Amino acid sequence: MSLPLLALVGLVALAGPLLAGTARWRMPVVIGELLAGIVIGGSGLRLVDGADPNFTFLGEVGFAVTMFVAGTHVPVRDSRLRPALLAGVLRAVAVGVLSAGAGFGIATLFGTGHGGLYAVIMASSSAALVLPAVDQLGLGGDQLLPTLAQVAVADTACIVALPLAIDWHNAPRAGLGAALIALLAVGVALALRWGDQSEHWDRLRDTSKDHHLALELRISLVVLFGLGAVAAAMHVSVLLAGFALGLAVSFAGEPHRLARQLFAVAEGFFAPLYFVWLGASLSVAALVQDPSLVLLGLALGAGAVLTHLALAVSRQHPLWAVSTSAQLGVPVAAATIGTSTGLLAPGEPAALILGALVTIGALALATAMASRRPEFLTRPAGERQPDARQAHASPRHGAPSPE
Repeated sequence: MSLPLLALVGLVALAGPLLAGTARWRMPVVIGELLAGIVIGGSGLRLVDGADPNFTFLGEVGFAVTMFVAGTHVPVRDSRLRPALLAGVLRAVAVGVLSAGAGFGIATLFGTGHGGLYAVIMASSSAALVLPAVDQLGLGGDQLLPTLAQVAVADTACIVALPLAIDWHNAPRAGLGAALIALLAVGVALALRWGDQSEHWDRLRDTSKDHHLALELRISLVVLFGLGAVAAAMHVSVLLAGFALGLAVSFAGEPHRLARQLFAVAEGFFAPLYFVWLGASLSVAALVQDPSLVLLGLALGAGAVLTHLALAVSRQHPLWAVSTSAQLGVPVAAATIGTSTGLLAPGEPAALILGALVTIGALALATAMASRRPEFLTRPAGERQPDARQAHASPRHGAPSPE
């Protein structure tokens, strides 16, 4: 990895915002960045090597930062979601049960042996995809808050479960590492809450603000990389380290300055680099050469949509049910872990991404249909909605957006 290649990565990553800003396409930023990585990577022009150790290391750092930012946007302190939390949890559990059957069925059908992984992926929901769509189109109604609660619960639970599901042979060790990361994250959350009541912390913040030192960002990154080091030592993905720290910051209350600084660091460098690296690492050629992998991706996407749609029997409107099937952060994270560890077969990570694209298409169709029905609208499209804004997540996660 060299500076010219790093400049190339930054240049092609601009495809993400360019495609996202085009009214005709309106695709998530991450899709354009993944496509750019595929074009310049091993499946395309071979201008960069996704297996290069330096590129891989930078991608891993970007993965951790991306999941950290995603965790800070989970609305753990939003009191308006609490009354709907029970309904959201029950629906998320029901989808999880259905996804378990579907996941192991698909794994048996295709002979991959990754039933647990497929179950977690299909049970996931991407808050970073669903919530911006709801906000942009002005969707609302009585089922909005239970749906947002279901998405937030599924998103969090599946991200935590993913490292255990992708390598279940080492589940005890991974579980111990995950428990340690969770314990450390709780300690960070309590320390942050205590710091908010400390005069010394206030003076430190004032000094940082007056002299433009970005101390909160520096400290956050030090803690993030420290947790990442613990995760690596325990053979746990940095996914958990980043997401757990993000939840801790969200619980303590993320300062506005830190939010802006994190946005600049993540969206300006680390996240685009990570998604371009992931695209460069995907074996799209193996996916195209093996029709069964294409069918696997389509089956995973369709399975996710159908398992979520089954919740219509619980009086959840079918359009809301389909919308909750949208996923990106978890399958992207699974593809990242599978690529870096070699636990997935060549082409299988690309199949996971294909399945995610199917669910994104289902979300776009469902929300477009809902926007044409008066009972789903609470305001004109384009005007912000408080409920969705309060639960708004990063437009990527998520890595997620991986899921």
